[in-house]
Amino acid sequence: MLIAMAGLPGAGQSSVAEALGRELAAPVVSVDPIEAAMWRAGVARGQPTGLAAYVVAEAVADGVLALGQTVIIDAVNAVEEAREQWRLLAARHGVPVVFIEVVCSDAAVHRRRLEGRSRGIEGFYEPAWEAVERRREEFVPWSDDRLVLDSVIDLPSNIATALGFLAAAS
Repeated sequence: MLIAMAGLPGAGQSSVAEALGRELAAPVVSVDPIEAAMWRAGVARGQPTGLAAYVVAEAVADGVLALGQTVIIDAVNAVEEAREQWRLLAARHGVPVVFIEVVCSDAAVHRRRLEGRSRGIEGFYEPAWEAVERRREEFVPWSDDRLVLDSVIDLPSNIATALGFLAAAS
């Protein structure tokens, strides 16, 4: 199975992805560390490193799926092209793709989390709240069935909900 996380920066999708990865013993392929690695390697920030990080994540996930293992993609996945990328990858391997969107229904909590987080990704700068607000306006409405989790709910409850959803989808 290919599990594609989605959500605005700071909404909590990485926390859910990591917890699911532990529960399912599935690798989590996250685009942010990939993009940061490109910058550390000398690729200019003005280059399309965001797109390139999605392509590299796809290549890594492709290898995991080829081994017959579940993989979790941790990315914003705000646009249809990104979502289609995961649908096509899953189809090539004949496995289901499941989308899990994480939202934070309390804007004050979301902003506090974003402004207070430090994920320790060398060379990666967390976006400012204003950038997240702009990204929210650009987030393309969904056409896929997906599970929507609200991160104001405690993580263990959200993981239990996600595991039930994934069991029904497999």
